Amino acid sequence: MASIRKRNGKYQVQIRRSGISPVSKSFHKKSDAEEWARYTEAKMDRGELPTPVKELEGHTVRQVIERYKDEVSVKKASYSSERHVLNQLLRQTFSNLSLAEIAAAHLVSYRSARLKEVKAGTINRELSILKHAFDVAIREWGIPMRENPLSKIKKLRVNNARTRRVSLDELALIEAEAVKSRNPYLWSLIQFAIATGMRRGEMLRLVWGDINFDNMTLHIPLTKNGHPRTIPLTTEAVSILKSVRDKRDGTEDVIVFSTSDNAAKLAWQRMLDRAQIMDLHFHDLDPPPIIQSRFRLVVNQN
Repeated sequence: MASIRKRNGKYQVQIRRSGISPVSKSFHKKSDAEEWARYTEAKMDRGELPTPVKELEGHTVRQVIERYKDEVSVKKASYSSERHVLNQLLRQTFSNLSLAEIAAAHLVSYRSARLKEVKAGTINRELSILKHAFDVAIREWGIPMRENPLSKIKKLRVNNARTRRVSLDELALIEAEAVKSRNPYLWSLIQFAIATGMRRGEMLRLVWGDINFDNMTLHIPLTKNGHPRTIPLTTEAVSILKSVRDKRDGTEDVIVFSTSDNAAKLAWQRMLDRAQIMDLHFHDLDPPPIIQSRFRLVVNQN
């Protein structure tokens, strides 16, 4: 809000806005002062005033990412995986740039180099998280950047369609190696994924209180799209859960598959290496009916 006061025969205007260096000017006429104040405030609202470079030089991209990780990301359900993305960004040379230096060109160069290592979808996710970090810094932390350096960078075209599915022979190899895993929950997780179609993250957040054995249903309070859902359980899925419960505490607030996401990922990859199975993702455990039949036999035999 502009303040106008008469001093030494002139009308002095001073405008202060959060995140923007204060501006002032003096006029002989009050009407001129009021008109300049309205014009200048409108320019501020449109972000047309120059950014105070000295203030931006006191902040680095690294500081924004680290604060975002500690204050924002840590509160997300996806923090476990998002933390790895943020650590990846912190290893990049652009993270050492000040907010006065960072520009879209730096991030486009990173995108081009990164594309030689990972898929487009991975890069889009990394830059989307970084973009949100800049947005939070500008909107909530009072960092006076004129615009987000990622605001005009388009996402890469993604073509991640997969037709890969586990085969009957692979299922036999997986069973043989998974039961020998040092992770006691790997085979149960694999069986439960096939029986329910649930994502690994959803399964690892399950507690016994989410399961109604009488009604043969399972409540998922936190899903990828943010909406809770309740799914019916097959007899095979119930059998798997009872087998896990028999081996440990089945109290309501106790986690069903007591292993971390990273430990499950490592156990899965080691199992694939031992079985010499190539290019199979955990979410590829969505087999056709013939394998579902074989799977039911395996569970019932156990």
